[in-house]
Amino acid sequence: MKSAKNGRDGRTRIIEGALRRFSQDGVSASTLASLREESGVSVGSFYHHFASKEHVFGVLYSETLAMYQEAFVTELTRHEEARAGIEGIVTLHMAWCGEHPERARLLVSERPPRREEPGGTEVAETRRAFFRQVSDWWRPHTKAGLLKPVDATMCYVLWLGPAQEMCRLWFAGAHQPTEAEIKELSEAAWASLRM
Repeated sequence: MKSAKNGRDGRTRIIEGALRRFSQDGVSASTLASLREESGVSVGSFYHHFASKEHVFGVLYSETLAMYQEAFVTELTRHEEARAGIEGIVTLHMAWCGEHPERARLLVSERPPRREEPGGTEVAETRRAFFRQVSDWWRPHTKAGLLKPVDATMCYVLWLGPAQEMCRLWFAGAHQPTEAEIKELSEAAWASLRM
């Protein structure tokens, strides 16, 4: 049901409020009461949409991960050349984090829900599809001798590890990345992953 006050339904208001709270305080420090207060919904409205704080987190994490991965795959698949794809993803990662800082903080700072937790099954399915799409792009470049054959963990660490660390500094207010630094991160990722 939509609120006459602002035209947004209760679920949307809860998700938006939780995103603000989780981004500022972290999931463990956020309380159910703070989520309700932030979203301006009643106890009944909250429980109409979500069973718990963990349920809200699971849905929010799953939706955020899907958003990020969709942007990632869209950017990656528009590049036929290995170097352009590797460097383009680092640039996309930094831009996406800048455009969605609260959602990026959630992905960077919080442990994803486990399979048995709310949102865990969705996260696992989203990841499986994502890794398949990335592998489909990667494989021909490995066969052509352009990219290293690395497992998913090493791929992530070498490709986006330094960019993730730059984002942590950025989110902590310690450093604002420059375009030149983002270009350097992109080039470093290519240097780490090329054959």
